[in-house]
Amino acid sequence: MTGKRPRPPLDGDSLRELALRYVGRFATSRAKLLAYLNRKLQERGWGGEDPPQPDLLVDRLAELRYVDDRSFAVMKSASLARRGYGSRRVAETLRADGIAETDREEADAHTQSEAWTTADRFARRKRLGPYAQTRPDPKLREKWIAAFLRAGHSYDIARRWTDAAPGEPPEPD
Repeated sequence: MTGKRPRPPLDGDSLRELALRYVGRFATSRAKLLAYLNRKLQERGWGGEDPPQPDLLVDRLAELRYVDDRSFAVMKSASLARRGYGSRRVAETLRADGIAETDREEADAHTQSEAWTTADRFARRKRLGPYAQTRPDPKLREKWIAAFLRAGHSYDIARRWTDAAPGEPPEPD
């Protein structure tokens, strides 16, 4: 039985190649890239002369603008908004991706200004409220509100969309 040959330990050049290949394939944040590099170091070990410094490599790639947390936050928030997720869910996702508060400001402002549009997208995608066939019974209404809340929308928006009659989308304030 033949198994896979173990991968050689990483050195400075191979770590840099891994990082460049990763940022070339994926839109990423500094924190996600650092976690990836640390995971690879743990899996393969270190065979270089100097101790590994993945944080310095990530800083260098950020200086070269291969990794840009602010742009990543805007792109990720726009993607989530297109899927109908609210500002709270977007903020939680960006926080989990390791995006600093200062890098999230533009994305947060855009998401909050589009709250009504994203709620409409969510209701349309899930066929809730005005996009449902019939009005919900009280138990189903609570499930719809819970779905809106899990998607990151406010209770007020969730209530207005779930209480809308089929075929009659609510008007924004």
